Amino acid sequence: MNSELDFQRARSPEQREARRHAILGVAADLLTEVPLSEISLRELARRVGLSKTNVVRYFETREAVFFALLNLRVDDWVTELRGELPGPALAGADPGAVVDALAASLARRPLICELWSALGTELERNISAVAVRDFKLANSASQARLAALLAGRVPALTEAGAREFVSLMILLIAGLWPFANPSSSVAEAVSDPLLAGSRVDFEARLARALRVCLTGLLTLGDSTARSAPQTDER
Repeated sequence: MNSELDFQRARSPEQREARRHAILGVAADLLTEVPLSEISLRELARRVGLSKTNVVRYFETREAVFFALLNLRVDDWVTELRGELPGPALAGADPGAVVDALAASLARRPLICELWSALGTELERNISAVAVRDFKLANSASQARLAALLAGRVPALTEAGAREFVSLMILLIAGLWPFANPSSSVAEAVSDPLLAGSRVDFEARLARALRVCLTGLLTLGDSTARSAPQTDER
């Protein structure tokens, strides 16, 4: 980032896109340092080297920044996931190996997990309907890609069942992530052996929950899957 003047002079679509990606890169870096709830648009602008007014030219609110960051990272992740999942389960093979690999892949991507866990509680609170609609449409497209990938790896899972599985996966992440990453005082408290049952191993718990979901969907079949929402993460 050279200067604020460079940002102001960005005119071409390519230049504007480069500025957007620079802002998203700084947002991702900040998330490795402090919780999402502590990141303000003013601090983000300061780290980028812009005024808050200039950042708003690219993203209307800080929530819009993190919406865009989530979509970008999820889209990249789905592409990378193709090389991380085992191949299609053969007849009689355990399809749970696919969801175990899925949980491990997610555990290696804390940014995605943190942002998915913040959707309903934080990111959807200070953003226009138009921006939310754009985010959800893009997010839904990534979910559809993920569902198609999973259906290819677990042939017994229908397309509708795969979409419901993805929706349930995001809900599970949203619920598990905060408990697996508690505040320092809570982490200290649950270090007591008497509270060992309160500790949440994110990858292990998610893998177990995903196996339960997959087993249920394969057992229940299409009747439940067809009633699942097809265009949203919840």
